[in-house]
Amino acid sequence: LEFRRVLFRSWPIDYATIAPYYAENERMTGVAGMNGDPAYPSDNAERTPALPLGLAGDTLAKGFNSLGWHWWPSDTAIITEERDGRAPCINLGACGAGCAQGAKGSSDVTYWPHALRAGVELRTRCRVREITVGDDGMATGAIYYDGDGNEQEIKAHVVVMACNGIGTPRLLLNSTSQLFPNGLANSSDQVGRNLMFHPYSWTCGVFEEEQDGFAGPHKLIRSQEFYETDENRGYVRGYTLEIQRGMPPVRTAQTALRLGMVPWGEGHHDAYRKLFKRTTGMVAVCEDLPEAHNRVTLDPNMTDSNGIPAPKIDYTLSENSRKMLDHGVARSTDILKAAGAYEVYSEAPIPYGGWHLMGTARMGKDPKTSVVNEWGRSHDVKNLFIVDGSIFVTSAGVNPTNTIQALALYVADQMKSRLANLFD
Repeated sequence: LEFRRVLFRSWPIDYATIAPYYAENERMTGVAGMNGDPAYPSDNAERTPALPLGLAGDTLAKGFNSLGWHWWPSDTAIITEERDGRAPCINLGACGAGCAQGAKGSSDVTYWPHALRAGVELRTRCRVREITVGDDGMATGAIYYDGDGNEQEIKAHVVVMACNGIGTPRLLLNSTSQLFPNGLANSSDQVGRNLMFHPYSWTCGVFEEEQDGFAGPHKLIRSQEFYETDENRGYVRGYTLEIQRGMPPVRTAQTALRLGMVPWGEGHHDAYRKLFKRTTGMVAVCEDLPEAHNRVTLDPNMTDSNGIPAPKIDYTLSENSRKMLDHGVARSTDILKAAGAYEVYSEAPIPYGGWHLMGTARMGKDPKTSVVNEWGRSHDVKNLFIVDGSIFVTSAGVNPTNTIQALALYVADQMKSRLANLFD
């Protein structure tokens, strides 16, 4: 839900190039926020008014202020005013499970209705086995299995892939031929390499005063006080702190039991009452760095139900990311205590989130070290484009959805403007 922008360090494109596509994506999606964040370049994106901070936001903002650290209302894909036929947020508090109100800007209520009205055909429950190529090395379409398990083939003049950081390399590596024995678009041997996630730490404070609980939008404010490299910290790059409300009833109990915050049996209810509606906290979204040994390959033995080789993932959390996580927990603890928390709990990395899939078909100008060029086109296959998180060069310490969608709009624009020489 949290919609932030990447500043494109080490990419073959810069922020100024993508900024108009960020603005267009935020207009299509519907984003609540407040312009003027000093941690970002100025922009003229169209946003609805920022979401209310609520009790939890006010509490933690005071903690940041007492320490003199940056914070700003989150840019969040949850509208606060009616937009494009969608109703605004009414604080249902079910952001992670789906929004019955339609305020949450998921693609099923933003892009898809417009695409379907424009004539796009959506085929659900399909599974692509391989991208096909002709004798000239150009992509010709795809072979896939439909919802009934029947093999189908579709022809195309241009193929656009959007399977993200694991699905895209899996499909490319499975698309072998005489021309591409090591996988499609893989002359560089970079397909599948440089897999990046977002290791998250989670730190939770318990307060004497009642907070909002789970009611209201999930994300409140963010901080990029520790986003840039500071060599004194012992690691490079940094993280964004995302402030969250409390947890709903069942999750409060599950989390508390897992961390030993409440006992079984006698005393359970009293301990639970001290937690429910009295917790709030934050996650640190850490910038994972690209490393060639973190990669996706094809499993030699395991397949899915259609017989397609499964992806095999090799990933090791780096020492740099580990130090970043520890720093995130320490600074989050400082903020929560400054805000008045009398107990603090943490996990790093959290096991249930933050595993965004990025970096396995990276963008670059050099065909020897990248898979697609600076406008998303495969170096090897001139009518093959990729528009997902796999083309990321760095992960950045922010959630990737806004950037993925902005890049997709940018690549589409490049395709449209280059139709005359698309097959050259």
